[in-house]
Amino acid sequence: MTGGRTGLIHNRPFTVFWLGQALSVLGGSVSMLALPLLVLEVTGSLVGMGLITALSGVFAIATGTFAGHVVDRVDRRRLMIGCDLARAVLLGSVPLMWSFGGPRIWLLYVLTALVTVLKTLFDVAYVSAVPSLVEPADLAAANGRLMGTFALGTLLGPVVAGLLVSGVGGAWALALDGASFLVSAVSLRWVRFGVRGDAAEPRPPGSTSLREVFVVGFRFLWAHALLRPLTVLLTLLTFVTVGATDLLIFRLQNDLDRDPATVGYVIAVSGIGVVCASFAAGPLRRALGFGPCWLGAVALIGVSVAAIGVGRSVPLIAAMAALLLFGLTLGGICSMTLRQEVTPDHLLGRVTSAFWTVHNASGPVGAAALTALAARHGVPSTSLAAGGFCLLIAASGLLTPLRSARPAPPVGPGRSPRSYSARPRDPVEEK
Repeated sequence: MTGGRTGLIHNRPFTVFWLGQALSVLGGSVSMLALPLLVLEVTGSLVGMGLITALSGVFAIATGTFAGHVVDRVDRRRLMIGCDLARAVLLGSVPLMWSFGGPRIWLLYVLTALVTVLKTLFDVAYVSAVPSLVEPADLAAANGRLMGTFALGTLLGPVVAGLLVSGVGGAWALALDGASFLVSAVSLRWVRFGVRGDAAEPRPPGSTSLREVFVVGFRFLWAHALLRPLTVLLTLLTFVTVGATDLLIFRLQNDLDRDPATVGYVIAVSGIGVVCASFAAGPLRRALGFGPCWLGAVALIGVSVAAIGVGRSVPLIAAMAALLLFGLTLGGICSMTLRQEVTPDHLLGRVTSAFWTVHNASGPVGAAALTALAARHGVPSTSLAAGGFCLLIAASGLLTPLRSARPAPPVGPGRSPRSYSARPRDPVEEK
């Protein structure tokens, strides 16, 4: 914590944490492209390259079922350092393996699985650690800065990966990526996490059934007056929005006959939405509260998805793509901050893991369904339907406690999560 002075500008531990993770995020984005490119370079097979992406998705979902349990049992800082060092060794060893044994495609599949497991563990610990680095009033702003950095790193990573693969080859690109994780591990050595007031709760016992590993987090989500409707609505939103980028690309290239350079320009411009949302999230959340911010973000997503599908002007589509990313980023920051605010520290890893696993599982299915519908009925009709569905999700949220939610702090020992406040205190009622 900041020890009396509020504001992220005075928070040295958070600043070190943020800068170290900025480089780590960029490196992780590099490997996301460098690994499939290396497989394509070695095998020449599009199927082999697709298998890398499929393996990554499968192992991310599988690890999500137990990652929270691990995070809640161990020292989070040490776990994050260990994950960084392990990824650095694995990725840094690729050129060595290539030099002595020649290209071995099966090693890349094993590497993908292991790196995905380590990344998932790190990400859950990363989100769970943020509340112990900042004051409660700074939590939304801190998440905005971290998520904005993550989104920009994701946009820049493929560009850097392409330059590295072209310049030094795929194997050495992965090794340089491994070096970024070394920097992240070193930065974490200089960060000391504070202690939240609810952190005195006992850690989970050593012998816990496989059922409890995942179900504890999910049970908390389902019992909580705010997290239950948020989980349901966000799962539906993820189902309908993961394929939105595919519709954008298809609309520009096939429907409007634009070249790949124009597609790149539109995607680059859309990054403006990420930057704006990362700065605006904290002030908007403080002024409006969680409910209006999150439901408003969902409504913006619906409008932008529909406009992308029917728009014929490239500048208009680019503006709507920026609005889409603004809504997605603002909604993501709000939902992450809410979980951190209302979840006791000893449960935060398991709740985060369960939340991600449940709503992310709907994304691939939704993307497949959305693109299939677009192929059959056209992008404009599909986008209008998807946008309307997003607006329906926002309207449904108005029928839940989310409509005016300002969460209470995490409950103390022995209290039920059901006792949290699901709406703001009314000054008239208090009188």
